[in-house]
Amino acid sequence: MKKILLAAVLLVATSATLQAQFLRIGVKGGVNFANQTGDASLEGVAFDKDGITSFHAGLVAELKLLDRFAIQPELLYSTQGASYKNAVDEFKNELGYLSIPVMAKLYLTDSFSLEVGPQASFLLSEKNDFDVKDAETFEFGVNAGLGFKITKSLFIQGRYSLGLTEASKNADVKNSTVQLSAGFLF
Repeated sequence: MKKILLAAVLLVATSATLQAQFLRIGVKGGVNFANQTGDASLEGVAFDKDGITSFHAGLVAELKLLDRFAIQPELLYSTQGASYKNAVDEFKNELGYLSIPVMAKLYLTDSFSLEVGPQASFLLSEKNDFDVKDAETFEFGVNAGLGFKITKSLFIQGRYSLGLTEASKNADVKNSTVQLSAGFLF
């Protein structure tokens, strides 16, 4: 009986250790440098675009599948958009998304990773200085970036996100965002 109990305890301890190495969950946040690419004319009036600085924050998980390969799904709140101006008017269009990137991470060293993957985003809020709510409610994009583990748990990332679908119903614009992040895996 003691041998069976000891074997069960060892099995549970080994399983918990393997799961801890396989799956890690954490938090991340950072700054967005967002802009919108494409034609920025509304009702025949052309506008110049400038980027906006905003933020992102949320949950992150890392599933270590191989020694040098992992999948990193995330659940983030991210604000994107642009500032528009012409000779008469200037306004800011800020879009709040629930973004779900799924990044494939290739570790080039124990600390340095190359990251690439798709992203689905769902519009949660739209703030602008004019009374038009014309943002699309869904956006699909691709991401590419680099990651660096400072310690086993603390990491930083830089990422470029390019929207592949239009962000507006009335203008041919797509979101384009550079993200700088810091995070912690438990």
